[in-house]
Amino acid sequence: MKKKVDRALQTIYTMWLREMLRFWRSKSRIIGSLATPLFFLVFLGAGFSSSFQVAGGRPFDPSYLAPGLIGMVVLFSSMMGGVSIIWDREFGFLKEILIAPVSRFFVALGKAVGGVTTSVIQGVLIMIIASLMGIEYKSLSGVFAAIAIMFISGIGFIGLGIAVASRIDSHEGFQMVMSFLTMPLVLLSGAFFPISKLPAWLTVLVYANPLTYGVEALRYFLLGESIIPISRSIIILIAFALAMTFLGGKLFGKMKV
Repeated sequence: MKKKVDRALQTIYTMWLREMLRFWRSKSRIIGSLATPLFFLVFLGAGFSSSFQVAGGRPFDPSYLAPGLIGMVVLFSSMMGGVSIIWDREFGFLKEILIAPVSRFFVALGKAVGGVTTSVIQGVLIMIIASLMGIEYKSLSGVFAAIAIMFISGIGFIGLGIAVASRIDSHEGFQMVMSFLTMPLVLLSGAFFPISKLPAWLTVLVYANPLTYGVEALRYFLLGESIIPISRSIIILIAFALAMTFLGGKLFGKMKV
């Protein structure tokens, strides 16, 4: 039993380390993942501040965008982590790994933990840059709680990315599916607008979106405000992460290489 546990932990660590080395060596990936949210934070924040007012006549606060942009970074980088499965399958690395006497689930879990670690790193970088731009967070403990929220939501979305990658053979098909999924998830998450006064049909879509609860939890811990009760957000995020981890591991286990 102890040997099986040690083998499983070694598998998870090996796959995690490989994902981290791949991320560190891809400087263009790091820059590209940070460029878009920074563009939104600087230009969209300035545009909203000069053009819109919130309820009560108060000017729009650019800090409102920061949690949404952090959530967007975690979503994009987590779900795109599934593309490494397609790369590994094409170059034969995945076949070599899967013939090893270890469970495929732990291989998928190692890739998921590695992918979500890189996602959290990118989210923390955006959080630091936003702070340097003048956005104030509620407390240091709130910052650490927000990092935990990034990890939980990232696990869910990378599980979804692994599930999709396990059923698709080409990079082109994976990119199309990801584009189809990620943009609606971001736009319907309340990352750029309050979700309190939406039409009924749009409210249903927003509350069915798991990213909504990640963004609201980040907004609560970083800024001290949230429309959705924080307990509900955390419960839904944990349930989503567990469900997607199970789904991703199951489909990865059935994948043909």
